[in-house]
Amino acid sequence: MTLSGQTAIVTGGSRGIGRAICIALAQQGAKVAFCHADDPEAAETLVAINSLSEGFAFVCDVSNEGEIDSFFTSTQQALGVATILVNNAGILKEAPLSQTEVRDFDRVIAVNLRGAFLASRAFVRRTTTGRIICIASDLGVLGRENMIAYCASKGAIISMTRSMAHEFAPDILVNAVAPGSIATDMTKPESMSAEALAKDLATPLARFGDPKEIASMVRYLAGPDSTFITGQCFGVNGGSVMR
Repeated sequence: MTLSGQTAIVTGGSRGIGRAICIALAQQGAKVAFCHADDPEAAETLVAINSLSEGFAFVCDVSNEGEIDSFFTSTQQALGVATILVNNAGILKEAPLSQTEVRDFDRVIAVNLRGAFLASRAFVRRTTTGRIICIASDLGVLGRENMIAYCASKGAIISMTRSMAHEFAPDILVNAVAPGSIATDMTKPESMSAEALAKDLATPLARFGDPKEIASMVRYLAGPDSTFITGQCFGVNGGSVMR
């Protein structure tokens, strides 16, 4: 129970990687607040888990400044000042550049990047010590065709992580986790084309990751054994960066 007495905020926590992160932090004793865009059934199921008995769910568009501030204020009133923030909320839009609509590009950037900015700002305005952990992607480093907005947003997340690490050291440690291909609702292997599936499996480990494998890295970065780490981006990707 290494996080006992701490309050953690996870954006996009109702399913997939976010859900696994909520459970992992709660199992270490943290009180966990998470937001979701519009997934009440999944959110209720997660809060009902015994390890999240002190959990708190909030409907929030992370790209909306007012809604983020309401989420953080409500969390503080219910669970106390947060000392851990996980910027996990994200969406993906796949299309060739020539067919990418401006509104789709803007929406991906708004959720993935603006959302992390707003949540991080709300966090540092309310606490002077703790951890910020941003969920990036190996595609923020590698890039991929037909995913310009997603790749751009995740590359920017890595840069933003390093900027915040400089600004808030030594009191707030800021790191990123860059997953590779993870089996979630957003990236179901069974719904992918043969070509896309082959690309995602072309790694030394030749498999999709499990959300729990991302959550374990987040749990480590949130815990007491990572006190000399900041400004880093940890690839949990089956070796995809070696392609």
